[in-house]
Amino acid sequence: MLSEKTINIVKNTVPLLAQAGTVVTEHFYNRMFSHNPELQDIFNMANQRSGRQQFALFNALAAYAQNIDNLAVLKEALARINHKHASMHILPEHYPIVGGHLIGTLKELIPEQFTPEVEYAWREAYALLADICITEEAALYEHNKNNHGGWSGTRQFVITKKQPESALVTSFTLTPVDSKAVITHKPGQYLGIKVKPEEAQYSEIRQYSISQQSNGENYRISVKKELLPAAGIVSNYLHSLDEGSVIELYPPAGDFFLRVNNKPVVLISAGVGQTPMLPMLQTLLSDTSNQAVTYLHACENAQQHSFNQFLADQAAMHERLNYYTWFNQGGEGADFIGLMNISAVAQQLPLVDGDFYICGPSGFMAAIKQQLLALDVDAERIHYEVFGPHQAL
Repeated sequence: MLSEKTINIVKNTVPLLAQAGTVVTEHFYNRMFSHNPELQDIFNMANQRSGRQQFALFNALAAYAQNIDNLAVLKEALARINHKHASMHILPEHYPIVGGHLIGTLKELIPEQFTPEVEYAWREAYALLADICITEEAALYEHNKNNHGGWSGTRQFVITKKQPESALVTSFTLTPVDSKAVITHKPGQYLGIKVKPEEAQYSEIRQYSISQQSNGENYRISVKKELLPAAGIVSNYLHSLDEGSVIELYPPAGDFFLRVNNKPVVLISAGVGQTPMLPMLQTLLSDTSNQAVTYLHACENAQQHSFNQFLADQAAMHERLNYYTWFNQGGEGADFIGLMNISAVAQQLPLVDGDFYICGPSGFMAAIKQQLLALDVDAERIHYEVFGPHQAL
């Protein structure tokens, strides 16, 4: 436990962080990668170039300092970070490196304010945070290693099927090279995938949702091809691979998954954001309950409407499934034209007692969350997935 003095010192540092802004985190990453270039094999360097990682780390630092006396407020954010770390195999020995560069950065940027007393308080605070993360991540690693079909670190998988789903999205069935079982995943979780594209200086790790229900034999991911090569170095690399190619996977992770209960469920997605919704839908429909399910999906046009036939077949087979689509650019095959407007189907939704799951671009999810809140849906019944650096909606 931290002393009252340490808590007050760290909380009083928040204005200093706010004043410095993302300069702190930019300096931190430059410092760390200069002294420890091997960490570039772990971090998403595309997010470094875009500035998203620096912005996310700054917000995380400020949130931690502000809530250091009430870390329960950060429980959800920390769980998301722990799962992300597990998908990249972050280890205890990485934390002292990161902590050392964080302290070094603060000493270099605000030397007058970052006195020995302040430094000691921040070292204590960082040690507490590191201990929390290491403990939680150790439990995830233990689960992945000891359960049937599990493993530690990376495991080789072969692409046994490559299936186009729409103009831009292709599914990849991934089967372990050793032909042994794979660990069960919760519907909605993702895989960490490690590859080394020819044009990349370092290994790249990305997370892709598993787009099929758990079967114990293989996984499937469904990947969007980015039209701008620089925007999707790993996604486009995967699209270039043929059946028979081998890639490395970390075990399933992610705190965004279907909560099993008897409440009605609404699955809301845009674009390739529907990938975690597919195993959720399969799981719900394979249940013997009469749980009502509503599937809402938005995409640009019919050419980009992935899994359309599968979803139509499911809706025809299951009376308890309601399925609605929005095409932003119009065209045949959609129920609505334009951006998704929840009010168009509000009367069919379980606004009072249902669980709502959202996945898609951040702007889409923020808009949908606000629409649901405006319809008096309780915030705790709204669940969402954000890929890349953590951010709130």
